[in-house]
Parts: sequence; C-alpha cells; structure tokens
Amino acid sequence: MTEAIFERRGDHIWATDLARGPWDPNAQHGGAPAALIGGELEKLDPSPDLKLVRITYELLRPVPLGELHVQTEITRPGKRVQLLEATLSDPSGTALVKARAVRVARAPLGAGTPVEATPAGPETVATTVTPWNPRSLPGGAVELRYVEGAPERLGPRTAWFRLKVPVIAGEEPTPLQRLLVAADFPNGISNELDWHEWLFINPDLTVYIEREPRSEWVALQAHTRIIEGEAALAQATLFDTEGRVGRSLQSLYVAPAPNRTG
Repeated sequence: MTEAIFERRGDHIWATDLARGPWDPNAQHGGAPAALIGGELEKLDPSPDLKLVRITYELLRPVPLGELHVQTEITRPGKRVQLLEATLSDPSGTALVKARAVRVARAPLGAGTPVEATPAGPETVATTVTPWNPRSLPGGAVELRYVEGAPERLGPRTAWFRLKVPVIAGEEPTPLQRLLVAADFPNGISNELDWHEWLFINPDLTVYIEREPRSEWVALQAHTRIIEGEAALAQATLFDTEGRVGRSLQSLYVAPAPNRTG
C-alpha cells in the first residue's frame, strides 16, 4: 500500500496515487505539488534569520502522476529580502508548475490585533464523509472535518485538514508542507456551483505565511465569489489550533462541466 504522496527515486520524484486530484484521474490535486515545491524551497540555502512569507504557484499544465523533476534557485540573494524560484517539470523537461517565493528577515517584535477568532477545534466534529461530492479529497492523504457550513450545501465553509501520510516517503512533513497541502482547498470547500454541473479550476495559488503552524491540523475559513462576465476568486484565512497563520488565494477558471446534465 502506498504510504506517501511522493517518493524519491534517484534524482527525480515519483507521484503516487495519493497525489490524484479532483478534475482528472490522471492529474494531481494542486495541494500535492504545492507541498512538494514548498518543501524543496525550504531546503534551498536556509537561514535562521530569514522566513518564507509568500509563495505563488502558476499551475501551467495538469501535473501527472509518475516521474517529475524539481529545480530550485535563489534569483535575488540578500540578507533582508530574497526571491526564490522553482520549476516542476515532466521527464521531457516541459514545465508544469512554476513557483516564486519571498523570504524576508524575521520581524523583531509583535504588533497588531487579531480580527478573526480561531474556529472550533477539529476534536469537536467527526471526520467528514461527502458522497455528494466525488471530487472532495485526494484519496486517503488528507482528513477533513467541517466545523462551519453544511458540506451538502453551497457557500462559505470552515474546515480542518490533517495530512495523514508523508509528502515524500521517509521524510517527516514540515509545518510549511502541512499548511500548503491544505492551502489549495478554498475553491473545493466553499464551492458556489455544483461539482456535477461546473468546472471551477484554479490556474494559480498564492499563500501568505504569517507563521508556521504548530499543530498537525490546519483550518481554512473559505469563501468563493464569482462575478458574471468578470472573474472568480476563492480565498481562505488559514489557522492552526492556536490561531491565524496566513491567507490563501486562488483565481478560478469557470465553465460548464463536459458531462453537464443540465
């Protein structure tokens, strides 16, 4: 039985069935490559004085299961601000995902008043099973618990996520990777359209990280807005069990599903 989302095989990465996504049985959920790339960026010449505060992913093409290659580089070095880049490609060298990250010097003090209350904890609700939504989760990799908003209805929702397996086999997931696996779910848990009737796919993902989560559970307080004739955006405030940790934003491509019944 597969026990991780990815495996290291020599100088490349292998995506297992646990990376599978909601829109195409041969392609990954966005949270899988987001966590993979985020983990590789963390390892790129790290400094205790600098912190990753933002990662933006451009999802250029569907990311398949199987062999993948990751390249990372620091494109703007510095002692106070750095710009990092990563490319995830297939065996032919075709770029599938490009990411840019900002790393800055750690803040020397704390300030600001929290404006969002931490959601009720994951222990207050049971694991959610959503047979009405065939595209709800990558198979077996993530546990989901809704605490606000009925899962069988459309609209804003709040849910807790817990990564159940390593991102890469044999490697303990980092707090950032746990955050990034969940951060790609705003459009999935706050859908305003029926999954059977519509596509609402995010071609990008931007995650702002105020601090690393300190618990296995990450909550998304998510909502989606679709403006007729304009654009669509899904976004979420991110929490751990101690409070807010950041924000996640996705632009959306919206279209009727190919097998639409209406």
